[in-house]
Amino acid sequence: MPELPEVEVSRMGISPHVVGKTVSAIIIRNPTLRWPIPEAIKAIEGQVISQVTRRAKYLLLHTDVGTAIVHLGMSGSLRVLPAGTPAEKHDHVDLVLASGEMLRYNDPRRFGAWLWAELNELHQVLTKLGPEPLEAVFDADYLFDKAQGRRTVVKQFIMDNKVVVGVGNIYANEALFSAQISPQRPANKMTKAEVIRLVAEIKSVLAFAIEQGGTTLKDFKNADGKPGYFAQELQVYGKGGQACPRCDHSLSEVKIGQRTTVYCSECQK
Repeated sequence: MPELPEVEVSRMGISPHVVGKTVSAIIIRNPTLRWPIPEAIKAIEGQVISQVTRRAKYLLLHTDVGTAIVHLGMSGSLRVLPAGTPAEKHDHVDLVLASGEMLRYNDPRRFGAWLWAELNELHQVLTKLGPEPLEAVFDADYLFDKAQGRRTVVKQFIMDNKVVVGVGNIYANEALFSAQISPQRPANKMTKAEVIRLVAEIKSVLAFAIEQGGTTLKDFKNADGKPGYFAQELQVYGKGGQACPRCDHSLSEVKIGQRTTVYCSECQK
């Protein structure tokens, strides 16, 4: 599923096409996604999109009257196309722009969302989110304090959106490998030095994935239709049973929180 780097790449891809543009219409072919698309979202028609921001895995399209909130779910994608391009299967929403282009939302599994927040309203899906991992507030002091008293394993800990947003399964695997920390270690057993390494690696792996254009594994394609290339840089994710790139020991694969977890039992303690 699209994770934070893929969503950020989508934000960067669509922004030049939609910022400063007037929405002439929103076409909703299927109002039943993860949540029903609210009728109030029609207020975006006639409005100028002032900016596109990202919070966790949500894209926010801001206008003077409110904000459209888009989540890509497990298989969603956004494409910039000429207005009037014939719709295909799973093309659920079109945001038609007066410029002659449109933003098209495709989602085969329909686990994504289009929501609406009135001006100065903080939508409930955004109220309990932790800090952004690439911002300064997410540092070793913060994460170490959060880990105290937390017996949950460290992989689930860093994937908790109330602790820090956007560290999805792929990037949790990669960051823990680079930091040489076992994903099965209780969070409260990490030393301060280990937390310093882990925070640095989370920031590094996410920033590099964004630079590489996001990770294309199955469903995701960028706004311009080009795939991301970070999948070529993965060290451990999807490589259970293969040789560890650091020590050649066979990589272990287990389920943690029903998510595939790959790690090196020799390198990661």
